[in-house]
Amino acid sequence: MALRKEQGKVANAKVIEQKSQIVSEIKEKFNNAKSVVLFDPRGLKVSEVTELRKTLRESGSDYKVYKNTLTKRAVADSGYELDSYLEGPTAISFSSDELAPVKILSDFAKDHEALELKVGIVEGKLANVDELKKYAAIPSREGLLTMLAGGMIGVVRDLSICLDLYSKEKEQ
Repeated sequence: MALRKEQGKVANAKVIEQKSQIVSEIKEKFNNAKSVVLFDPRGLKVSEVTELRKTLRESGSDYKVYKNTLTKRAVADSGYELDSYLEGPTAISFSSDELAPVKILSDFAKDHEALELKVGIVEGKLANVDELKKYAAIPSREGLLTMLAGGMIGVVRDLSICLDLYSKEKEQ
């Protein structure tokens, strides 16, 4: 009987150690991520989840599912009030890019009604579903640079036309 109690204590110690490692991992991911998105993947088929994971991985984002209680412990001292969002199945996407996971998950949610966005943390600020949709509408960095270059090319083109006309006028 004493051996059984001792084995139970060892098993409990191992479980506690594993849980504390997971809590530390979650804290680290929250601290290092520029954006975090919590969503409900319930109802997605395995093939759809695989496709979502692949797309997120390609963008440098991470997709994890943790127990809500462990996530609550990890973010308890972070200043974020996420307890109300950590009800039911919750998957979390962490990324070093501010908008990549928001865009990917929003686009995926449009095509797959089963996926439901809950909340996000973008640049250290809590963002509800409506704010996440606004973030998703922002063009990518490359798109913004293309727009800027297009605008600058227009100005340069107009300047060259003006200079050409001015030089032709001076020649006459």
